[in-house]
Amino acid sequence: MRQQFVGVVVGTAMQLTAKVRVASQRVHPIVHKLVTKHKNILAHDAEQVCSVGDVVRIEACRPISKRKTFKVLEIIRRAKTWTDPDNEEVKR
Repeated sequence: MRQQFVGVVVGTAMQLTAKVRVASQRVHPIVHKLVTKHKNILAHDAEQVCSVGDVVRIEACRPISKRKTFKVLEIIRRAKTWTDPDNEEVKR
């Protein structure tokens, strides 16, 4: 089984790529509190369906480029976005 993570899309400025922020929690060895660490991972988004704020599942794959070794498996939850139904020009 390949390595899988769940994270939030924080950037889609690159073509066919989504920047996913993956959080992990660890117990601090001295203070004994939960500490959250984040890591940004570049994931291959072949259909370009991800948008900023989506919660996605990513999986390890063969290296696609220098920094891109993950691909988007599925979109778990879409981002909450709002479009004005009265203004048709915004939708285009």
